[in-house]
Amino acid sequence: MIGKLDAYRIFNVVSQNKSFSKAAQELFMTQSAVSQAISKLEKELEIPLFYRTSKGVVLTNEGKLLNKHINSALGIINVAEDKMLEFKTLKTGQLRIGVGDTISRYFLLPYLEKFHKGYPGIKLNILNGTTTEICDFIKSGKVDVGVCNLPIHDEHLQVIPCKEIQDIFVCGEKYKNLTTQPVSLEYLMGMPLIFLERKSNSRRFVDQFFKKRGFHVSPVFELGSFDLVLEFAKINLGISCVIKEFSRDYLERGDLYEIKLEEEIPKRNIGICYLKSVPLSRAAKKFVGNIHTSEVGQPPLDV
Repeated sequence: MIGKLDAYRIFNVVSQNKSFSKAAQELFMTQSAVSQAISKLEKELEIPLFYRTSKGVVLTNEGKLLNKHINSALGIINVAEDKMLEFKTLKTGQLRIGVGDTISRYFLLPYLEKFHKGYPGIKLNILNGTTTEICDFIKSGKVDVGVCNLPIHDEHLQVIPCKEIQDIFVCGEKYKNLTTQPVSLEYLMGMPLIFLERKSNSRRFVDQFFKKRGFHVSPVFELGSFDLVLEFAKINLGISCVIKEFSRDYLERGDLYEIKLEEEIPKRNIGICYLKSVPLSRAAKKFVGNIHTSEVGQPPLDV
Protein backbone atom coordinates (compact mmCIF):
# COMPACT_ATOMS: atom_id res chain seq x y z
CA MET A 1 0.00 0.00 0.00
CA ILE A 2 2.84 2.39 0.84
CA GLY A 3 4.47 1.59 -2.52
CA LYS A 4 1.26 2.34 -4.42
CA LEU A 5 0.78 5.60 -2.52
CA ASP A 6 4.32 6.67 -3.44
CA ALA A 7 3.55 5.85 -7.06
CA TYR A 8 0.43 8.02 -6.96
CA ARG A 9 2.41 10.90 -5.44
CA ILE A 10 4.95 10.59 -8.27
CA PHE A 11 2.11 10.47 -10.81
CA ASN A 12 0.61 13.64 -9.30
CA VAL A 13 3.91 15.56 -9.46
CA VAL A 14 4.54 14.45 -13.07
CA SER A 15 1.03 15.59 -14.07
CA GLN A 16 1.64 19.00 -12.46
CA ASN A 17 5.02 19.49 -14.13
CA LYS A 18 4.12 17.81 -17.46
CA SER A 19 7.66 16.50 -17.46
CA PHE A 20 9.53 13.51 -16.07
CA SER A 21 12.73 15.51 -15.69
CA LYS A 22 11.10 18.42 -13.81
CA ALA A 23 9.19 15.98 -11.60
CA ALA A 24 12.44 14.15 -10.87
CA GLN A 25 14.07 17.42 -9.74
CA GLU A 26 11.13 18.23 -7.44
CA LEU A 27 11.08 14.72 -5.97
CA PHE A 28 14.90 14.47 -5.67
CA MET A 29 14.83 11.31 -7.81
CA THR A 30 16.47 10.33 -11.04
CA GLN A 31 14.46 10.78 -14.24
CA SER A 32 14.83 7.07 -14.86
CA ALA A 33 13.29 6.21 -11.46
CA VAL A 34 10.32 8.50 -12.13
CA SER A 35 9.79 7.02 -15.59
CA GLN A 36 9.96 3.46 -14.20
CA ALA A 37 7.46 4.31 -11.44
CA ILE A 38 4.95 5.67 -13.98
CA SER A 39 5.45 2.72 -16.33
CA LYS A 40 4.89 0.29 -13.42
CA LEU A 41 1.72 2.14 -12.41
CA GLU A 42 0.40 2.08 -15.98
CA LYS A 43 1.16 -1.63 -16.18
CA GLU A 44 -0.66 -2.40 -12.91
CA LEU A 45 -3.69 -0.32 -13.93
CA GLU A 46 -3.47 -1.63 -17.51
CA ILE A 47 -4.19 1.90 -18.75
CA PRO A 48 -1.88 4.50 -20.35
CA LEU A 49 -1.77 7.61 -18.17
CA PHE A 50 0.43 9.92 -20.29
CA TYR A 51 1.13 10.65 -23.91
CA ARG A 52 4.89 10.98 -24.33
CA THR A 53 5.86 13.88 -26.62
CA SER A 54 9.10 15.63 -27.50
CA LYS A 55 8.05 18.57 -25.29
CA GLY A 56 7.13 16.45 -22.29
CA VAL A 57 4.10 14.42 -21.27
CA VAL A 58 0.35 15.04 -21.46
CA LEU A 59 -2.34 13.26 -19.47
CA THR A 60 -4.58 10.87 -21.35
CA ASN A 61 -8.34 11.06 -20.71
CA GLU A 62 -7.95 8.16 -18.28
CA GLY A 63 -5.00 9.95 -16.70
CA LYS A 64 -7.05 13.14 -16.26
CA LEU A 65 -9.79 11.19 -14.46
CA LEU A 66 -7.29 9.43 -12.21
CA ASN A 67 -5.48 12.68 -11.46
CA LYS A 68 -8.73 14.35 -10.42
CA HIS A 69 -9.27 11.67 -7.76
CA ILE A 70 -5.61 11.52 -6.79
CA ASN A 71 -5.55 15.28 -6.21
CA SER A 72 -8.57 14.95 -3.94
CA ALA A 73 -7.14 11.96 -2.05
CA LEU A 74 -3.70 13.54 -1.57
CA GLY A 75 -5.37 16.72 -0.40
CA ILE A 76 -7.22 14.78 2.29
CA ILE A 77 -4.00 13.01 3.30
CA ASN A 78 -2.12 16.32 3.49
CA VAL A 79 -4.85 17.81 5.68
CA ALA A 80 -4.67 14.75 7.95
CA GLU A 81 -0.89 15.07 8.18
CA ASP A 82 -1.24 18.77 9.02
CA LYS A 83 -3.73 17.88 11.77
CA MET A 84 -1.30 15.32 13.18
CA LEU A 85 1.41 18.00 13.17
CA GLU A 86 -0.97 20.34 15.01
CA PHE A 87 -1.52 17.68 17.68
CA LYS A 88 2.23 17.14 17.90
CA THR A 89 2.94 20.86 18.29
CA LEU A 90 -0.08 21.34 20.63
CA LYS A 91 -1.92 23.63 18.22
CA THR A 92 -5.08 21.60 18.65
CA GLY A 93 -6.45 18.90 20.94
CA GLN A 94 -8.21 18.49 24.25
CA LEU A 95 -7.16 18.19 27.88
CA ARG A 96 -9.63 16.95 30.50
CA ILE A 97 -8.76 17.70 34.13
CA GLY A 98 -10.47 16.52 37.30
CA VAL A 99 -10.03 18.87 40.25
CA GLY A 100 -11.85 20.08 43.35
CA ASP A 101 -13.10 23.64 43.77
CA THR A 102 -10.58 24.56 46.47
CA ILE A 103 -7.49 23.27 44.66
CA SER A 104 -8.77 24.75 41.41
CA ARG A 105 -9.11 28.22 42.91
CA TYR A 106 -6.12 28.37 45.24
CA PHE A 107 -3.59 26.25 43.34
CA LEU A 108 -4.47 25.34 39.76
CA LEU A 109 -5.81 28.58 38.25
CA PRO A 110 -2.39 30.13 37.47
CA TYR A 111 -1.32 26.93 35.69
CA LEU A 112 -4.55 26.81 33.69
CA GLU A 113 -4.06 30.44 32.67
CA LYS A 114 -0.43 29.88 31.65
CA PHE A 115 -1.26 26.72 29.69
CA HIS A 116 -4.15 28.38 27.87
CA LYS A 117 -1.97 31.35 26.88
CA GLY A 118 0.78 29.06 25.64
CA TYR A 119 -1.52 26.61 23.81
CA PRO A 120 -4.80 28.41 22.99
CA GLY A 121 -5.79 25.68 20.52
CA ILE A 122 -6.03 23.06 23.29
CA LYS A 123 -9.58 22.85 24.64
CA LEU A 124 -9.61 22.60 28.44
CA ASN A 125 -12.43 20.63 30.07
CA ILE A 126 -12.58 20.89 33.86
CA LEU A 127 -14.62 18.36 35.85
CA ASN A 128 -15.11 19.17 39.55
CA GLY A 129 -15.31 16.54 42.27
CA THR A 130 -13.94 15.21 45.52
CA THR A 131 -10.68 13.24 45.50
CA THR A 132 -12.62 9.97 45.48
CA GLU A 133 -14.80 11.16 42.59
CA ILE A 134 -11.78 12.40 40.64
CA CYS A 135 -10.10 8.99 40.97
CA ASP A 136 -13.27 7.43 39.59
CA PHE A 137 -13.32 9.97 36.74
CA ILE A 138 -9.77 8.95 35.80
CA LYS A 139 -10.48 5.21 35.90
CA SER A 140 -13.69 5.60 33.88
CA GLY A 141 -11.93 7.67 31.20
CA LYS A 142 -13.83 10.90 31.90
CA VAL A 143 -10.64 12.88 32.58
CA ASP A 144 -7.00 12.53 31.53
CA VAL A 145 -5.44 13.73 34.78
CA GLY A 146 -6.58 14.65 38.27
CA VAL A 147 -5.19 17.22 40.69
CA CYS A 148 -6.08 16.04 44.20
CA ASN A 149 -5.38 16.14 47.89
CA LEU A 150 -3.04 13.31 48.85
CA PRO A 151 -2.57 10.69 50.12
CA ILE A 152 -4.14 8.45 47.47
CA HIS A 153 -3.59 4.71 47.59
CA ASP A 154 -4.71 3.08 44.35
CA GLU A 155 -2.62 0.53 42.45
CA HIS A 156 -4.11 1.64 39.12
CA LEU A 157 -3.04 5.27 39.47
CA GLN A 158 0.31 6.97 39.05
CA VAL A 159 0.54 9.64 41.76
CA ILE A 160 3.01 12.54 41.62
CA PRO A 161 3.25 14.80 44.71
CA CYS A 162 3.82 18.39 43.63
CA LYS A 163 3.00 20.84 46.44
CA GLU A 164 3.39 20.45 50.20
CA ILE A 165 0.56 21.84 52.33
CA GLN A 166 -0.12 22.23 56.05
CA ASP A 167 -3.47 21.83 57.86
CA ILE A 168 -3.87 24.39 60.65
CA PHE A 169 -6.58 25.84 62.88
CA VAL A 170 -7.56 29.50 62.65
CA CYS A 171 -9.88 31.83 64.49
CA GLY A 172 -11.32 35.33 64.38
CA GLU A 173 -10.97 38.15 66.88
CA LYS A 174 -13.23 36.49 69.49
CA TYR A 175 -10.83 33.57 70.03
CA LYS A 176 -7.58 35.48 69.50
CA ASN A 177 -6.53 34.76 73.10
CA LEU A 178 -5.88 31.14 72.01
CA THR A 179 -2.99 32.30 69.84
CA THR A 180 -0.73 33.38 72.72
CA GLN A 181 0.61 29.87 73.37
CA PRO A 182 0.30 26.35 71.89
CA VAL A 183 -3.06 24.67 72.53
CA SER A 184 -3.42 21.00 73.50
CA LEU A 185 -5.44 18.69 71.25
CA GLU A 186 -7.74 17.91 74.16
CA TYR A 187 -8.53 21.57 74.75
CA LEU A 188 -9.07 22.10 71.00
CA MET A 189 -11.64 19.30 70.90
CA GLY A 190 -13.73 21.22 73.44
CA MET A 191 -13.98 24.29 71.21
CA PRO A 192 -16.69 24.98 68.57
CA LEU A 193 -15.02 23.52 65.48
CA ILE A 194 -15.68 24.25 61.81
CA PHE A 195 -14.64 21.60 59.27
CA LEU A 196 -15.16 20.64 55.66
CA GLU A 197 -17.60 17.81 54.94
CA ARG A 198 -16.54 14.29 55.83
CA LYS A 199 -16.36 13.18 52.19
CA SER A 200 -13.40 15.47 51.46
CA ASN A 201 -9.91 13.97 51.50
CA SER A 202 -8.66 16.91 53.61
CA ARG A 203 -11.26 16.19 56.28
CA ARG A 204 -10.49 12.46 56.34
CA PHE A 205 -6.77 13.16 56.75
CA VAL A 206 -7.31 15.41 59.78
CA ASP A 207 -9.92 13.06 61.28
CA GLN A 208 -7.42 10.21 61.04
CA PHE A 209 -4.78 12.32 62.78
CA PHE A 210 -7.07 12.92 65.77
CA LYS A 211 -8.44 9.37 65.80
CA LYS A 212 -4.92 7.93 66.18
CA ARG A 213 -4.56 10.10 69.29
CA GLY A 214 -7.85 9.00 70.79
CA PHE A 215 -10.02 11.96 69.81
CA HIS A 216 -13.27 11.97 67.86
CA VAL A 217 -13.85 15.13 65.84
CA SER A 218 -17.38 16.49 66.30
CA PRO A 219 -17.65 19.87 64.54
CA VAL A 220 -20.36 22.42 65.14
CA PHE A 221 -20.36 23.17 61.40
CA GLU A 222 -19.53 20.88 58.46
CA LEU A 223 -19.36 22.88 55.24
CA GLY A 224 -19.01 22.05 51.57
CA SER A 225 -16.94 25.11 50.69
CA PHE A 226 -13.44 26.03 51.82
CA ASP A 227 -14.32 29.72 51.45
CA LEU A 228 -17.20 29.28 53.89
CA VAL A 229 -14.90 27.57 56.38
CA LEU A 230 -12.71 30.68 56.28
CA GLU A 231 -15.63 33.10 56.47
CA PHE A 232 -17.33 31.29 59.37
CA ALA A 233 -14.13 31.63 61.41
CA LYS A 234 -13.78 35.27 60.39
CA ILE A 235 -17.21 36.14 61.87
CA ASN A 236 -16.37 34.25 65.07
CA LEU A 237 -18.68 31.25 64.67
CA GLY A 238 -15.89 28.94 65.81
CA ILE A 239 -12.41 27.66 65.05
CA SER A 240 -11.79 26.44 61.52
CA CYS A 241 -9.51 23.75 60.19
CA VAL A 242 -7.98 25.11 56.98
CA ILE A 243 -5.02 24.71 54.66
CA LYS A 244 -2.41 27.32 55.58
CA GLU A 245 -1.17 27.90 52.03
CA PHE A 246 -4.73 28.64 50.85
CA SER A 247 -5.48 30.99 53.75
CA ARG A 248 -2.53 33.37 53.49
CA ASP A 249 -4.61 36.36 52.39
CA TYR A 250 -6.85 36.07 55.47
CA LEU A 251 -3.86 35.61 57.77
CA GLU A 252 -1.81 38.45 56.26
CA ARG A 253 -4.76 40.87 56.40
CA GLY A 254 -5.41 39.98 60.02
CA ASP A 255 -8.89 38.64 59.28
CA LEU A 256 -7.86 35.32 60.84
CA TYR A 257 -5.23 34.18 63.34
CA GLU A 258 -3.38 30.87 63.40
CA ILE A 259 -3.75 28.76 66.55
CA LYS A 260 -0.59 26.82 67.28
CA LEU A 261 -1.06 23.24 68.50
CA GLU A 262 1.14 21.40 70.97
CA GLU A 263 1.34 18.65 68.34
CA GLU A 264 1.31 19.88 64.78
CA ILE A 265 -0.69 18.04 62.14
CA PRO A 266 1.75 16.38 59.67
CA LYS A 267 2.21 18.05 56.33
CA ARG A 268 0.74 16.41 53.26
CA ASN A 269 0.71 17.07 49.51
CA ILE A 270 -1.36 18.07 46.56
CA GLY A 271 -0.56 15.75 43.70
CA ILE A 272 -1.28 14.86 40.10
CA CYS A 273 -2.64 11.43 39.27
CA TYR A 274 -3.44 9.51 36.08
CA LEU A 275 -3.87 5.93 34.92
CA LYS A 276 -0.69 3.87 34.84
CA SER A 277 -1.97 1.77 31.95
CA VAL A 278 -2.84 4.66 29.59
CA PRO A 279 -0.09 6.86 28.07
CA LEU A 280 -0.69 10.58 28.54
CA SER A 281 -1.41 12.73 25.51
CA ARG A 282 1.15 15.36 24.51
CA ALA A 283 -1.07 18.07 25.98
CA ALA A 284 -1.40 16.19 29.29
CA LYS A 285 2.36 15.57 29.44
CA LYS A 286 3.07 19.24 28.87
CA PHE A 287 0.52 20.31 31.51
CA VAL A 288 1.81 17.86 34.14
CA GLY A 289 5.40 18.78 33.35
CA ASN A 290 4.70 22.50 33.72
CA ILE A 291 3.23 22.06 37.21
CA HIS A 292 5.92 19.69 38.39
CA THR A 293 8.71 21.88 37.03
CA SER A 294 7.31 24.96 38.76
CA GLU A 295 6.61 23.30 42.11
CA VAL A 296 9.41 20.74 42.41
CA GLY A 297 12.03 22.15 40.08
CA GLN A 298 12.11 19.36 37.50
CA PRO A 299 9.64 17.50 35.28
CA PRO A 300 8.43 14.08 36.50
CA LEU A 301 10.55 11.29 35.07
CA ASP A 302 7.68 8.84 34.48
CA VAL A 303 5.41 11.13 32.46
